[in-house]
Amino acid sequence: MPEYLIAFNDEWVREHTPEELAEKRTTSMALIEEMQAEGVLLFANGGLDRSTTLFSVEAVDGQPVFSDGPYVETKEQLGGFTVIDVPDDETARYWAGRMATVLDWPQEVHRFRGSGEIRRNTSGEK
Repeated sequence: MPEYLIAFNDEWVREHTPEELAEKRTTSMALIEEMQAEGVLLFANGGLDRSTTLFSVEAVDGQPVFSDGPYVETKEQLGGFTVIDVPDDETARYWAGRMATVLDWPQEVHRFRGSGEIRRNTSGEK
């Protein structure tokens, strides 16, 4: 079955009070339990923001170069994500819609390519 990434950027989410975050935690955990019961959840974590970034790494002259913290030019920061394993796009839409509704913030969905679907970049672009 295809695997899907459902993710949100931290910048898409307005500031929440501690009480609002506690309520979101309760409702989102109920959704995670529902996804586990349905057998679609592979992994989820919503505890990411700029403060959780440890380092960035890029290749320079074939060698890794590490920088502390987020990449300087980053404008958006991943806030959290869920990976699901479902039979089709419609089912992924259902779960992403549930997440957007439960959390009340936008979600973005990507379908992972299967091992036979890896595209090779022939244009020379990075």
